[in-house]
Amino acid sequence: MTRSARRTRRMLQVAGAGVAALIALSACSSSDDSSASSDSSAKSDTLTSASPKLSGTVTVFAAASLKESFTTLGKEFEKQHPGTKVSFNFSGSDTLAASITSGAPADVFAAASPKTMAIVTDKKDAATTPVTFVRNQLEIATLPGNPDKVASLKDLTKSNLKVVLCDKAVPCGAAAQKALDASSLKITPVSYEEDVKSALNKVVLKEADAAVVYKTDVKAAGDKVEGVEFPESAKAINDYPIALLKNADNTSAAKEFIALVQSAQGRQVLSAAGFLKP
Repeated sequence: MTRSARRTRRMLQVAGAGVAALIALSACSSSDDSSASSDSSAKSDTLTSASPKLSGTVTVFAAASLKESFTTLGKEFEKQHPGTKVSFNFSGSDTLAASITSGAPADVFAAASPKTMAIVTDKKDAATTPVTFVRNQLEIATLPGNPDKVASLKDLTKSNLKVVLCDKAVPCGAAAQKALDASSLKITPVSYEEDVKSALNKVVLKEADAAVVYKTDVKAAGDKVEGVEFPESAKAINDYPIALLKNADNTSAAKEFIALVQSAQGRQVLSAAGFLKP
């Protein structure tokens, strides 16, 4: 073989090796890209399954004292989850509990006391164990400026004062009675109201001189009433439990609403309304 032929053969061998290297590199690159694409797709699928898109209506039965804060949270929930709607039924917790056990359609129940929540759990109508998410304390609501100079719970025993209490079956009424019993005081109200908002409204409409309600309701009323704190209220603080209901029509959205209530954002809204941390 001539020198020229050997040189040509060597060049062909080098070129062939280079082509082989390029093919191998291309194959590795293709494999890596495929693997990365597969990993990315897997992560995307995981995120999608972890954060399902919510839709439909969430029906929430909630204690009357939660009206302002839950309405705010309901709007926030709808904003965070386009395509959803939060429908509320605010009333006395005992009335709501009775409705639930009678078959009223609802997804979430937020009560103003463990006792009224127990009406639902005793009937096995809750799908989850109730969790306390806030607490609430009583306060005396008087007419603006406190013209009757109410300064204590004992002042409400004066015969010339028209005082309103919540019905004893309602959490605010049970708490008021507990505070009165702890102080050995007796009040004869002009009426017992079905929920805390009704009791407060008697003062707002000047149909009563004072009412024993929650601090949150006094705060929500603004300058329509004046609040008077009393030490006995510390002995009658109510825990507020929340639970998913067994016959919920929109379980996924209901769970997310409960999560919002218990979140830092939810606590901020509730604290701003005057509720106490659990």
